Amino acid sequence: MRGHENEPIVVRREVKAIAIPAGVEVNLKVAAVGYITQALGGSFTVYIDGNLFRIAGADADAIGMTAAKPPEVPPGASEEDIKNVIWDQLRTCYDPEIPVNIVDLGLIYECSLQSGDDGRSVGIKMTLTAPGCGMGDVLVQDVRDKVLIVPTIVRADVELVFDPPWNHTMMSEAARLQTGMM
Repeated sequence: MRGHENEPIVVRREVKAIAIPAGVEVNLKVAAVGYITQALGGSFTVYIDGNLFRIAGADADAIGMTAAKPPEVPPGASEEDIKNVIWDQLRTCYDPEIPVNIVDLGLIYECSLQSGDDGRSVGIKMTLTAPGCGMGDVLVQDVRDKVLIVPTIVRADVELVFDPPWNHTMMSEAARLQTGMM
């Protein structure tokens, strides 16, 4: 998805979007003009009429883009294989304002996998960079949606926690370098 930043877009069909940073759902109208500010993890952050909006990857066609392909697992995948795919999926979740995935930001505190007769369940504990972030519910839903499309996963419980409070030292070294927080 990289390479679309600053690419001009025109809304081709009415599409639901999330206003950033308020986290409020809005409808973008046909023929609205803007540009992409971030295209990471399958979703798009666009700038239209002086405002930022997040458009889900499933609605990529509304702005002339292509949706990301769902993850695959090898036949007879082990628990470790599934865990790796889940972590890869979590790395496709981005804060709409920060071009770093939530794993490297240090927002995932726990990710557990349980197997049952009907499939696998995932339990995730995560936090936000700021407790009052209006995009919190959006990020939680993004995590849930990205994990649920992993084959064999039938349930994803995502709990938002604030203890311990997030701080920049929880970021990976690469993320700190990328954001200038060394």
